[in-house]
Amino acid sequence: MNTLRDPSHIYTFLPFCGDNRSRQKMKAGYILVFLFLSSSFLYAQKPVKADTIVAGKGNKDKQLKQIKENKVDLHSDSTGGNQPKKSALIDTTLQNKYGDLLNDDPEYNKKYPVWIPAVEVLGAVAFTWSVDRYLLNADYARIGPSTWKDNLRKGWEWDTDRFGINFVGHPYSGTLSFNAGRSTGYTYYQSFGFSTAGSLMWEYFGENTRPSYNDIINTPVSGAFLGEILYRLSSNLLDDRTRGLERVSRELAAGLINPVRGFNRLLQGKSFRRTNKEVYQKEPLNISLYAGVHNINNGKSPSSSEMVNIQLDYGNPFEKRSRKPFDFFKLRTDLNFGVGRKILDNVTGYGILFGKNRQLGKLAVLAGAFQYYDYWDNKAFELGTIGLGGGVFTKLPIGKTSELYTTINIGKFATASLVYYYYFIHTYIGQSGNNFIGLLKPRVTVRLARSLNVGYEHFIYSASRYLVNAPETHTGSVEQKIFLLLFLEDKQRKGRYN
Repeated sequence: MNTLRDPSHIYTFLPFCGDNRSRQKMKAGYILVFLFLSSSFLYAQKPVKADTIVAGKGNKDKQLKQIKENKVDLHSDSTGGNQPKKSALIDTTLQNKYGDLLNDDPEYNKKYPVWIPAVEVLGAVAFTWSVDRYLLNADYARIGPSTWKDNLRKGWEWDTDRFGINFVGHPYSGTLSFNAGRSTGYTYYQSFGFSTAGSLMWEYFGENTRPSYNDIINTPVSGAFLGEILYRLSSNLLDDRTRGLERVSRELAAGLINPVRGFNRLLQGKSFRRTNKEVYQKEPLNISLYAGVHNINNGKSPSSSEMVNIQLDYGNPFEKRSRKPFDFFKLRTDLNFGVGRKILDNVTGYGILFGKNRQLGKLAVLAGAFQYYDYWDNKAFELGTIGLGGGVFTKLPIGKTSELYTTINIGKFATASLVYYYYFIHTYIGQSGNNFIGLLKPRVTVRLARSLNVGYEHFIYSASRYLVNAPETHTGSVEQKIFLLLFLEDKQRKGRYN
């Protein structure tokens, strides 16, 4: 045994090993054993030291610090320093903290040639025109070379279309052109270009009235806002790993939410393909469904109506990650029945464009730039906005089961919130002057069962108008809403952040 451990004695055994073929086998065997033993002294990567304090090896605090540094290296997704630097434009990992993709998998969601979404934009404009012309028989849809020539020659104006057409109808048409690009592999900002192109086509060639300034703003900007929300909601429904009735249900629901994407999935063969992994970016989604009674007290003709509301809270604002457009958004829609044609009471929401997460002690912060959408059409006032601006969201634990956001969560049993909208509007077209509109909304909810809550929401409207050559006016009204709330909470997104 001692001779075998000494390399200088290995070859003394070779002459006694039979014929030449046997000696070659023995030689190869010894070489393999030598290489195997030698490899035990080689490291594929720098080893991590044991995470225990060793007596007599120095100050214990220094040892603990070294242990923590070693654990960071051990659990890091670093590949030795050659990973990309963190940037607002890229993510250094493929998945979020929940294991969901941060981006659609490009292998299964390729970018198609630009002419394909361009043709679809033209098709969306033609489809909208054909509905207006042949189903609605609208006068403005009677077009031809002469109307096109007039539109190009006379130029732009501010139109006086109905409020809902400008702030709901045009934005929805913008979602069609936007998703022609988005569902063929283009980013949010790239798809905004398709929405703009579709709006220009319509303004010049889709109707016989002059091109409108307010439409060329509303259609692409709000169209991108609503279009990206529809795209992300449809992604949360789609799952190419499923089959049978579940697959059909997911495809139909996603197609109803986002018709252009549903149409493209049929053309691209995605509606029928089956993958062995998730291929779409998904984020946690909380859904709040309200139903109850809405009382309006405006001092002249108080009334009551039935209401149904839905609120969507998408993404976790306090997850530390590189932020992309609309990986965090809120959308709330309120419907009133029994108030005449103003069924769509309001639509409000926001979506992040870019931002940064910070942890300041116990305080979690998300600060960034947001896109806002506000539509109010009720007995109190008509108001529509397109907003781009800053925003800050915070979370502060105030106990073992309670947290303070803009909403206070009191354990799992109650919430209290206070929301205030304030609008300053300068009249640019029409009677010159300034308008100041405020809306205060305190709300409380109390849990009745696992997902069922009872709630009360109070509205206080106020408006002050200072117009040139007109007396100043001050108006106000109050409303109350009593409702049952079904709160469907995603397990990955606990907490009512909005």
